[in-house]
Amino acid sequence: MSPTPDGQPRKLPFVVWALSAGTFLMGTTEFVVAGLLPEIADDLNVSVSHAGLLITAFAAGMIVGAPTMAIATLRLPRRSILILALVVFALGHLAAGLSSSFALVVAARVVTALATGTFWCVGAIVATTAAGPTATSRALGMLLGGLTVATVAGVPLGAWLGQLSGWRGPFWVLAALSAGAAAVIGWFIPADERRDAPSVRAEFAALRDVRVWLTLSSMTLLIGGVLATYTYISPLLTERAGISAGAVPLVLTGYGLGALLGTTVGGRLGDRLPLVTLLTAAATTTLVLLLLTLLSPSPVAAVVLVTLMGMTGFAANPALGALALRFAGSAPTLASGLSGAAPNVGIAIGSWTAGMSLASPLEQAGPPLVGTVAAALTFVPLTVLALMHAARSETPPTQRGPASGRPVGCSTQDSG
Repeated sequence: MSPTPDGQPRKLPFVVWALSAGTFLMGTTEFVVAGLLPEIADDLNVSVSHAGLLITAFAAGMIVGAPTMAIATLRLPRRSILILALVVFALGHLAAGLSSSFALVVAARVVTALATGTFWCVGAIVATTAAGPTATSRALGMLLGGLTVATVAGVPLGAWLGQLSGWRGPFWVLAALSAGAAAVIGWFIPADERRDAPSVRAEFAALRDVRVWLTLSSMTLLIGGVLATYTYISPLLTERAGISAGAVPLVLTGYGLGALLGTTVGGRLGDRLPLVTLLTAAATTTLVLLLLTLLSPSPVAAVVLVTLMGMTGFAANPALGALALRFAGSAPTLASGLSGAAPNVGIAIGSWTAGMSLASPLEQAGPPLVGTVAAALTFVPLTVLALMHAARSETPPTQRGPASGRPVGCSTQDSG
């Protein structure tokens, strides 16, 4: 794999593409519920805001599942973990599709979230290891590209299928596709060739770096704010903007295309200018969400701003994930798991808060306002990261870090 003039490989390994297909299914199941909330609420005899708990439950499962499963499966072969995660994912969808109880559907969502968290934390390590240190953001961008393609194709198609066959139809399809994906992963992903047994102690020791937590906090606030808004995007479009329910999948496609573009650009810029990328994404996302709060009664403005929300919000994802892995050093597995959990902390809290705002006098303007506040708060941890980076840049290059023995400098591989 020959490098380009800027030192990045020309092509990402096939394993990264295969794993992105898995994240496509994971992204579809996480977000498709947002386009099916009215149908689910009617069928299970709950309110739309109560049905939104299905998204909160999935986020909660990711919060617990990603870091917990990262440690629980640390010494197991990675290929086996990926296959098992997809099998459990399929079984969770079968259980949800067969159930007529809202509580059981919530439980099935938690199970699929545990599988998703496991797949993400292991898949991210496999992908970034295969891609190499100069393409960490690009590899994560490709994995996140699976999520964004899910918003472009999977979520709108799922919403359309749900309107035709009932909300259970997409669940049956996802179960079948994930079972097929398990077979593909088993065939194409190479066997684990790790030489050294991973250390649980080293994984926890890596979390002592405050930069890891600042990065995770940024994920929680920025991504959580965007997806809290997205959770209730259907009622905003139909009831506030006056867009017909049949056109909602088309608007979601625009959001997905924006997210795909944002992830692609953010992945390429994140390896070279991570902090600039993150600060720009935070500023533009805050502005877009604020304008969505104010201008969403206009159908044209709502469609444009929802598309821009996907583009600006998702541009930060690859750089944030890459920084978390870099700051964790030689013990990245738990950091990878926490990188999957952190956005879902924001989604869980944000969607819960957005649901309450939906039932308040703010009505449909409430969720994007919640997202605006969360995105604006992202500047707190990002500013601290920027100041720490500036302080490290001013340190003489010959001075060594006390633990690593490496020069303390401003390399993007080291501090962003």
